Amino acid sequence: MATDERGAWTEKVFTSINVLIMIAVICAIILGWQWFDTRNQIAKLQIELASRLASAESYNQESRQRASRALDAERAADARLSILERKMADSQNQQVALEQMYQELARNRDESTLAEIEQVLLIANQQLQLAGNVKAALIALQNVDSTLQRMDKPQLKSIRLAVEKDIEKLRSIPFADVIGVSLHLDSVLNSVDSMPLAMDAHPHPGPKKEVRDEKSPWLRFWKETWEDVKGLVRIQNMGKKEMPLIPPSQAYFLRENLKLRLLSARLSLLAHDQVAFREDLETAQDWIRGNFDLDSAEVKDALATLKQIYGSEIKIDRVDINDSLNAIHDFRSERAAK
Repeated sequence: MATDERGAWTEKVFTSINVLIMIAVICAIILGWQWFDTRNQIAKLQIELASRLASAESYNQESRQRASRALDAERAADARLSILERKMADSQNQQVALEQMYQELARNRDESTLAEIEQVLLIANQQLQLAGNVKAALIALQNVDSTLQRMDKPQLKSIRLAVEKDIEKLRSIPFADVIGVSLHLDSVLNSVDSMPLAMDAHPHPGPKKEVRDEKSPWLRFWKETWEDVKGLVRIQNMGKKEMPLIPPSQAYFLRENLKLRLLSARLSLLAHDQVAFREDLETAQDWIRGNFDLDSAEVKDALATLKQIYGSEIKIDRVDINDSLNAIHDFRSERAAK
């Protein structure tokens, strides 16, 4: 009984050992498989890691190359940027210089134009003061106004207002036809040398009587001779006082004095001296009536012309354009002070 129990226990022990061995073998097999699989996975990981490291090294090398190229490009860009900055600075300096030059040229051009305008105004004012030439002064002011309008400068508004004011002032002055009257005086002056003197006028012979046809030639001869003898003496009623006999040398001085008197009338016309102008015309008309042939067409035309211009109104009130002159002078002075 004890032997059986010992044999059963021993069998149980061997059975347990076998089970343990089998378990150990199975565990060994499992561990071996896991080791083999792990080794394979590690090998694969090593291969993949090596591949990735190679790729990473290639990428790093390419990145370094790219970084080097980018750095070179950056350096080149910085150099170009520096060049561009220098060029831009030079361009800005040139632009500033050009702007200053343009402003200086514009200033000089405006200054030159204003100087010309002031000169024109001075001449127009002299014409007004010396000759009373309102028309010429008005034309000059209108030209100045057109010039200022073309300049289109707001700062010149005060000058334009002064010029327009003077234009309106000149337009309100009565117009004296100085040129027309002067042309009439010239026509009389040109005809003085050709006007006949009164002492050169001869009476017109009366109609010659026809001698009747006489049968006797001696009787016809004596009648013709008698008619010729009667024609040697003529009686003329002049109906006016006797004209003075003037020697040729004095006739020359008479004509020259008449011309001087007409020239004096022209000077009075230019000076707008109404009294002196009419006195000269009256004297000239008296000389023509007293010394020239009143039956001559030229003398009649001269007297008619002098009578016509005698009634012309040439006197005008003295005016000036000092407002325009003062305005442009003040503007130029203020501009020069700046």
